[in-house]
Amino acid sequence: MNRRHMAFTLPLLAALLIFCTPVLRSAADQTYEDMKMLIEVMNLIRDNYVQEIDTKKLVYGAAAGMVRVLDPFSQFLEPDAHKEMKTETEGEFGGLGIRIAIRDNILTVITPLPGTPAYKQGILPNDRIIKIDGDTTQDINIEQAVKKLRGAPGSKVSLTIGREGEKELKEFSLTRELIKVESIKSKMIDDDIGYVRLTEFTQRSAIDFDAALKALKAKGMKNLIVDLRNNPGGLLNVAVDVCRLFVGGNKLIVYTEGRRQPKQEFRADADAPYAGLPMVMLVNHGSASGSEIFAGCMQDYHRAVILGSESFGKGSVQSVIPLADGSGLRLTTAKYYTPSGRTFHRDEKTGKGGITPDIVIDVPRDVEVKLQTQEEEIFGRTTKPETKVDNKDKDKDNKDKEQPVRDEALDRAQQILKSRAIFMNLKES
Repeated sequence: MNRRHMAFTLPLLAALLIFCTPVLRSAADQTYEDMKMLIEVMNLIRDNYVQEIDTKKLVYGAAAGMVRVLDPFSQFLEPDAHKEMKTETEGEFGGLGIRIAIRDNILTVITPLPGTPAYKQGILPNDRIIKIDGDTTQDINIEQAVKKLRGAPGSKVSLTIGREGEKELKEFSLTRELIKVESIKSKMIDDDIGYVRLTEFTQRSAIDFDAALKALKAKGMKNLIVDLRNNPGGLLNVAVDVCRLFVGGNKLIVYTEGRRQPKQEFRADADAPYAGLPMVMLVNHGSASGSEIFAGCMQDYHRAVILGSESFGKGSVQSVIPLADGSGLRLTTAKYYTPSGRTFHRDEKTGKGGITPDIVIDVPRDVEVKLQTQEEEIFGRTTKPETKVDNKDKDKDNKDKEQPVRDEALDRAQQILKSRAIFMNLKES
């Protein structure tokens, strides 16, 4: 740099520093004043509260309060909760079998897991948990809710539920069980149509999915229906591995990006074992996170027809940061984006988000309850042995027995695949 340039530049830098320093000092001073107020409140509570209180309890409460104002998915985890967090993705834990979130400041069911106490009792996606064991859930956070809902297998817990479209609150008494997540259910539902239900993305889901597809192919599968209804998500790497079964060519599957996090891409392998398999995917309001990554990827590449109702809209990335005393901070640091750059995370202000199916079919709540019950029977619920009854009693039982409801989404998926096969066989005259 020559002297002429230096003569101009140095005064300019000096002027910028003089201008910026008060701004920087002002921001730091404001932060210090805010922290001073927080410490003042803590000291006042410690010195004047009606009974002696543990300072750590106050610090944990302040940390939880700070995180709670960010979004429903960020959490401060006390040491015990931090330690227990891994159990959700290891495929086995004790409780009721529901996935929950805070939506509109209310504890809300994302989905019940098939075969669990919550599922068998008819708990539904988007049910609002008003009370747990008679205690209100107002202002509760996820960590506190999980603590209340979990317990020793065999112990009972009562839930007071508010359900959309129903004026009266519903009371449920549930018995906790050891929850073992079987993430894959599969069968042939026609001569050449295979069906795979993926309930959650746990450690073995991609391996088990591949094994199920191989078994179905051996039985003559030429078309596939993947059921992601009420699948709340799970492990990101597993959701990506499942996508890799159907998308190859090193294509982009999903990427994450945040304010402080650089763009991170997750790509397919060179080849996909089921790249040409015709497929319909079923989603609903309980399909979240990993399900939305899977469905969004397939939709962007026109790899499958997405059918059902709009998905949940959980498209944010939480990083778990361990803290010195064994507690942890689960913090939203990025968002998921589909290959085309769509974010499916639901905006709390506008309510917009989720994956919108190619073909929309909204199922009423009462029908969802019946479908859940029927599905349990399909997948091998144990039944009591029949006892001999008088013919009159048998006729009465048959009349009183509720008729099975039609799974419209599943029926429509089969029709689409059959129609495709017919069109593929058409020849020009």
